[in-house]
Parts: sequence; C-alpha cells; structure tokens
Amino acid sequence: MWVLGSGSRGNALLLESGDARVLVDAGFAPRVLQQRLRAVGVEPGSIAACLVTHEHGDHVKGAAAAAERWGWTLHASEGTAGAFPELRIDRLTSFAPGDTVELPGFTMQTLASSHDAAAPVVLVATARDSGVRTGIAYDLGHVSGETRAAFRDLDVLVLESNHDEGMLWAGPYPPSVRKRIASRIGHLSNRAAGRFARECAHGRLAHVVLAHLSEKCNDHGVALANIRGALAPTAFRGQAHTALQHAPVGPFTARTSRTTGPAQLALAL
Repeated sequence: MWVLGSGSRGNALLLESGDARVLVDAGFAPRVLQQRLRAVGVEPGSIAACLVTHEHGDHVKGAAAAAERWGWTLHASEGTAGAFPELRIDRLTSFAPGDTVELPGFTMQTLASSHDAAAPVVLVATARDSGVRTGIAYDLGHVSGETRAAFRDLDVLVLESNHDEGMLWAGPYPPSVRKRIASRIGHLSNRAAGRFARECAHGRLAHVVLAHLSEKCNDHGVALANIRGALAPTAFRGQAHTALQHAPVGPFTARTSRTTGPAQLALAL
C-alpha cells in the first residue's frame, strides 16, 4: 500500500497484490495522479479499479476523468454517486454502505462512516492471494461499533488523525467550522485516533499510517508522539507513520502473508 497524498487538498491510496492494483479515492487531477503514481513506479493504465469513499472533492476530484482516460472501473456508494453526478459514467458500479465489493485482487468490505457526506464509507481491503488486511478509515467523526469489530485483525491500518484539539479551538477557522470538524460527523482528533488505534493494536499489525492531517490545526510530530504514546502499552511492535499531502509515502507491507508464510517487510518512505 502507498498513500499517494492525504489531506484537505487531495487523497488517494494505491493497493497492490500480485499483478492487481486498485485505488481508494482519486482526489487529485489526473495529471497529479499520474505524477504520484509514476513516482512509485506505477503506470496509471495498470490500475484496474478505483473505489471512492465519499463525494467530497478532496476524495473524488479526478476519479471520473481518470477512469475514462485509463480504463479503470469506478465504484461508489449510491449516495455518493447521487451527490456527485460526474461519477455517473458507464464505468460506474454503485453499492450500498455495508456491501462487500469484489475488485481485481481485493475484496473490499465497506462500512458506513460517520461524516457529513451523503453515504460515506470506511473499508477493509483483503488481498485474495495473501489474505493481508488493510483498514482504511479517514473522514469520520467517530468510530462505530461495527467499524471497531471489522478493524480488529489488520495487517496495515490507515487512520485519520486530523487535528490537535487545542490547535483546532485556537486556530484560524470560524467557530461554526471548528464545531463541525469536532462533531460526530466531522473528523477524528489525534486523541480519538489514539484511542481507536489502541483498540486495533496486536502483534502482527505492521504499520499504522496517520492520514488527513490538518495543515492548520495539527503537526506531524505531535500526531506521531500521540499515536506512539497510545500504542506503547499494547502488543504493537510495528511502525507508525504520517502520510504527506504533497508526496507519496510507502510502500507499507504486511509482516507475513496469511496464506503462504513470510513476506518481505518494506519500510521505505
């Protein structure tokens, strides 16, 4: 897994298993997506599919144009497609939150997310050839019991750690925006991310990647210190990272395959 970029200016993640490659979100223009993909040695035409988590521009901006340009199939919830009509292209397949979506190489378990969008989802992507499980949860104001249950046995966790609460309330946004961000349909704080990561922690979890960090109300060092402190009392012995807005990070690989034994652990950033 690579995070091609994450934040309020755009989000996209690349998942690879064997010869299969899929994207989760495409919140950059096709030109930028191409640059980010080539930076990690991937040609856009080698991607089979893109699943969109919700209709906000920083997650969906380039999805339809890129799908048409490079022949990807596009997948979005019915609510997401209704709220962003540009997604309604011939290559679109819609689903309901809670559905399992089969993509080349991956089974995607979708779960309804608590966010101010039409029908947003978080998801667990399972690579069919190795059984490796990657949980992706960003743009959510609180973590549901259903999400907690689904994220109990992951190899890689991508988790929103949007804001430091003190920085948010002292920050530049008007009170209405601050209130929305901190609400149950807004974004997870560093502290909330730490609580959830602690619940997800176990000995085989290889990576926790913090995503969607606010450029105005957070700090990478603060977010990392928080998550490392939250994970310290647990069995987690992997590595914690922060995703960047303007460049890819990764690859993030499981410690072992669940079906074929040891796999190489890639830690390069």
